[in-house]
Amino acid sequence: MAKMNMLQAINQALTLEMERNQQMLVFGEDVGHFGGVFRATSGLQDKFGKDRCFNTPLTEQGIAGFANGLASNGMTPVAEIQFADYIFPAFDQIVNEAAKFRYRSGDQFHVGGLTIRTPYGGGIAGGHYHSQSPEAYFTQVAGLKVVVPRNAYQAKGLLLSSIRDANPVVFFEPKRLYRASVNDVPEDEYTLPLGQAEVVQEGSDITVLAWGAQVSVIEQAADMAKEQDISCEIIDLRTLAPWDIETVAKSVTKTGRLIVSHEAPLTGGFAGEIAATIQQECFLYLESPIMRICGLDTPYPLVHEKEYMPDATKVFEAIKASINF
Repeated sequence: MAKMNMLQAINQALTLEMERNQQMLVFGEDVGHFGGVFRATSGLQDKFGKDRCFNTPLTEQGIAGFANGLASNGMTPVAEIQFADYIFPAFDQIVNEAAKFRYRSGDQFHVGGLTIRTPYGGGIAGGHYHSQSPEAYFTQVAGLKVVVPRNAYQAKGLLLSSIRDANPVVFFEPKRLYRASVNDVPEDEYTLPLGQAEVVQEGSDITVLAWGAQVSVIEQAADMAKEQDISCEIIDLRTLAPWDIETVAKSVTKTGRLIVSHEAPLTGGFAGEIAATIQQECFLYLESPIMRICGLDTPYPLVHEKEYMPDATKVFEAIKASINF
């Protein structure tokens, strides 16, 4: 074990897999000698050369299209979109090409070796072009997996699983935790299962669910609730597509209550899909309405970032409201 922050864990995962898999390439804007805007790819070009870790032009559509071509020819491309806010020019290549490659070829061809890494979310005073959480856009697309780690340990294991998965994966990294999340992380390689949520803390009164950076927020809210003798079961979803319905439903069947929290706006956020599915699966066990504590239906505001973000106090108030319903 070693103490690592999330950036170090991601860098080590990339290093280990590039050593293991000679077909793996890492590319994106400024990822080479500069090491990426957050330094997640530091040292990779020096270690593996410019043929395997290199800069691309500033064209997200080109990055994704190039990655599709490499993956369809048996390579293992790990492409970085510098900020998730700029993934939208690549949207067509990801959802119409990468996601459908296997289906439209009748499983003759695929881009299963493709992983797209991108930093997402707020909390760094980045304004509306460097703070968005667009993960829900990709969950409706059959053929893609969507993964979001919450800490350094999860980031390394989930990233290695994503790179080795037989399907294209969009890997969202909570950038405000890049240096803030420090954990004991094994220095050897290990993988964590995709499509499987983690029960971070068991409880009996209410289920509180999140992913990525929002998990630490609901943990704070659960600590506040504990002081009022409210027992919270905390779940980290980890994978949004496919998401672990069974684990969440089992928890809600036990507690009778559910709160889902994410940074993305309320309308069209993935919490709505979770709420609809769980009310269908657990309707007769629910003691109160499922609640969503999310970002606001506005552009991400620089000056009012604190008001926009779903924080521990907002989640705690929702926990009390659900319990007292």
